[in-house]
Amino acid sequence: MTTVDTSANQVDLSITGMSCNACAMTIEKGLNRLDGVEATVNFATESARVTFDASQTDTLNLVSVVESLGYGARPLAETTPDMLDVEVRERVAMLKSRLTASIVLGVPVVLVSMFAVLQFANWQWYAMAFSAPVVTWGAWPFHRAALMNARHRATTMDTLISLGIVAAVAWSVWALVWGDVTAHSGMTGMTGMTGMTGGVHVYFEVAVAVTIFLLAGRYFEARAKRRAGDALRALLALGAHTATVLRDGEEVTVDAVLIRVGDMIVVRPGEIIAADGVVMEGASSIDASTLTGESVPVDVQVGSKVTGTTVNLTGRLVVRARRVGADSTFAQITKLVRDAQSTKAPVQRLADRVSSVFVPTVILLSLATFVAWYVMGDDIERLADAFEAAVSVLIIACPCALGLATPTALMVGSGRAAQMGIVIKGVDVLQSTRRIDTVVFDKTGTITTGVMQLLDVVVAADATRAEVLSFAGALEFASEHPVAKAIASAARAELGQLASVQQFESIAGQGTVGVVDGHRVMVGGEQLLNARTVIISSPLREALKVARDSGNTAVLVAYDGMAKAVCVVADKPKTNSAAAIASLRELGLRPVLLTGDNLATALAIAEQVGIETDDQHVIAGVLPAEKVRVVADLQERGYAVAMVGDGVNDAAALAQSDVGIAMGTGTDVAMSASDLTIVSGDLRLVTDAILLSRATLRTISANVFWAFAYNAAAIPLAALGLMNPMWAGLAMALSSVFVVSNSLRLRSAKLSQHTAFVHATR
Repeated sequence: MTTVDTSANQVDLSITGMSCNACAMTIEKGLNRLDGVEATVNFATESARVTFDASQTDTLNLVSVVESLGYGARPLAETTPDMLDVEVRERVAMLKSRLTASIVLGVPVVLVSMFAVLQFANWQWYAMAFSAPVVTWGAWPFHRAALMNARHRATTMDTLISLGIVAAVAWSVWALVWGDVTAHSGMTGMTGMTGMTGGVHVYFEVAVAVTIFLLAGRYFEARAKRRAGDALRALLALGAHTATVLRDGEEVTVDAVLIRVGDMIVVRPGEIIAADGVVMEGASSIDASTLTGESVPVDVQVGSKVTGTTVNLTGRLVVRARRVGADSTFAQITKLVRDAQSTKAPVQRLADRVSSVFVPTVILLSLATFVAWYVMGDDIERLADAFEAAVSVLIIACPCALGLATPTALMVGSGRAAQMGIVIKGVDVLQSTRRIDTVVFDKTGTITTGVMQLLDVVVAADATRAEVLSFAGALEFASEHPVAKAIASAARAELGQLASVQQFESIAGQGTVGVVDGHRVMVGGEQLLNARTVIISSPLREALKVARDSGNTAVLVAYDGMAKAVCVVADKPKTNSAAAIASLRELGLRPVLLTGDNLATALAIAEQVGIETDDQHVIAGVLPAEKVRVVADLQERGYAVAMVGDGVNDAAALAQSDVGIAMGTGTDVAMSASDLTIVSGDLRLVTDAILLSRATLRTISANVFWAFAYNAAAIPLAALGLMNPMWAGLAMALSSVFVVSNSLRLRSAKLSQHTAFVHATR
């Protein structure tokens, strides 16, 4: 039984039974007739996104409306990947069985009708008998859909197909039973394609061939659409189905959907982590490639954050659930992918408007064609030509290709992007990426790691590195400051266990003071040491100046009343930042570094990653509120700007830019304000995101051009009698298959070498 959700005002529905874009338009109109409802139906993804006023309707009523139109529906939230696979397999199997039977019975009809040497006395009656199962049972999906839509005064592509098949069969039966076919059929020499001298044409082979061609088209289209949706279905299948949770000290297996915030989840090696959380016990390596595309495992320990759907590789972990259900990273990614696939480009909205009036127009054009041909002459041959041209017009018209042009390409493109760890929010993003010529990067956490690291220790003549780190590391371990953490982490890595600290004191803006192993230790700037009358030697002062001129942070370490060393700390560039900048330059894009840090630091980072160090490419000392102004200024100067950032202070600039790209390792606010999200935080994927977006847009444009060009060329040919109905059916079937197959090329679109490497190693 369908669950009614009266609290939500938006629901996604899984739709079954659609055969063309006109079906989607029929459902969309039916839903939009309800008060307080705004619906968008996507034929390619077989889904509907419905926004509704919960005080006027509910999910159950929406499902009832779709079912009353003759289609199936259920909330997408209740649709599992297994259910989707079963439905797709059943549809493919149904089409295959009807196609196989139609070929076995129909091919003899086509052959005997086309080749006089194969004809025999009264062969037409055999042709009718063999054709009957093909044009009834084989073509039933078309007839059923046409009748179903006729009940609601609607027309779809199936209406045209059904009318064409019925017309060909009805004409042939009339000619055979009541016409003069039998009067001229005693000898071979009569063909359905060319007629017989002085006789009436029969078109059994046309009805049979059209059924076979269109069933074949639907079969290959269904298989291709299944491959097009494989990425999203694979993504949906990644989540954990069950989880082991500690309840009153006992391990209990529960459905993953029942996990609540605060639950302690036990994750053994090889198991999927069921929710976003924090490691409370154990240490292990995590395979995050399902979300990030990166094949290198990530080491985690107590205190590390982990993401649901990633795989625990080695040790046993106990994870406290932090975000579950719809709030989890995995759920948000799948929602964004579905959102992207539900959006419509302006060119697709045009195609929808054309499709809504296309079928009635084609029916009228078919009648007009028949009348025009008929009035050109009144003999029996002219009547047959008029009928043949009218049926060709009915059959060759194909709004299906129009309906599939955009959503199929978007489904394949966004699905592949999701597998790579790139989330595209919507089709409008694709339009924007084509214009981008400038990419603005935030520094901390985007180009750099966002974590301070100890680069160097310059020691005085009477000290050693180990001694300095043992004192400074022990003191800084008690502090939460990023510089202190960098020194403490390096000391622990080099020396292991650190001594304890007594009389610890943190002095805001100056540094820290404490007693380590009986020595009074200070770590901080000159102000702190001068206030405590500590002597700083000239070599150490020079080391301070050199470090700061290089854009790094430097602090002094003093004990026993003397400055003993300078610790140089910096936020280093990510290992892949330089390669990412280089690949963007190869695309002809201009990189710009935007940061709130001082100019020296910004220039040092820019030089390391390959960004030009003039004032047009490095903009430093910018407050968070001013980042929006910088982006707006670039836009006013004529640049199309993509902004790449990860922090809360980047959110406004991400929203202001033409394309906002957020690092998935950053804040939720930044991701919400962006158009693209790089889940792993790997800057090289920025290039791939732009390349894939552009490739998807090119595919959409090619599909739409083909769909319009096909109809513009084919319908006049059919109306002029230059295309036989049988070949018209073949052309119509191939047009839809072409659009879907062209979209599937995105699965192997050429991207950066990094992407090729990632997939080769998975």
